[in-house]
Amino acid sequence: MIAPVLDEIHSTYKGRLTVARLNIDQNPDTPAKHGVRGIPTLMLFKGGNVEATKVGALSKSQLTAFLEGNGIDLPKPV
Repeated sequence: MIAPVLDEIHSTYKGRLTVARLNIDQNPDTPAKHGVRGIPTLMLFKGGNVEATKVGALSKSQLTAFLEGNGIDLPKPV
C-alpha cells in the first residue's frame, strides 16, 4: 500500500514538498482528464502541469528516486 509511504514523505518534507491525494470515487472526472488508467497513479506537477507519471505502488526509496529523477531536489530530512 502506498498511503504509508506518502504519509512518511509528507511528514519528512512538510512545508517543502506538497503531497496530495485524490479519491477517484468522489472525483470521477479527474482520472479521465489526466489519462489515469491504473491505481495508484502518482503524478508530479510543476507549475500546474503534469511533468511525470508513475503507475503502481512504490517503496520510499523508489518514490524518492522518482522525485529526484524528475528534477526534484529533495532537502535533507529535518
